Amino acid sequence: MQSLKNSLDFIVDTASGDHPFDPYLSLLKIGGVMALVGFPSEIKLHPASLNRGSIVGGTKVIQEMVNFCAENKIYPEIEVIKIDYINEALSRLVNRDVKYRFVIDIENSFK
Repeated sequence: MQSLKNSLDFIVDTASGDHPFDPYLSLLKIGGVMALVGFPSEIKLHPASLNRGSIVGGTKVIQEMVNFCAENKIYPEIEVIKIDYINEALSRLVNRDVKYRFVIDIENSFK
């Protein structure tokens, strides 16, 4: 299986029983197609199986991105909160009332 990774354009899955899909998805090239003609009771796969390459990039790529952002004055937009605000922050997430990423200020939360 490892030697066939990213090598197939098309997979026809005819298995009707429940089975893992992740190992087969790793065999597909980018843009490859997996056609299910069997009838499993459920389809489970890990979201990372749909990603090609690293999820976040290697150290070199991340450092290049950080350097680019610093050089171009691109900064994250965050909302700093204290730990006692966490329940309200979670409620805001559920209500989709969040514009920026929450960052918990641990140091100042316990002063």
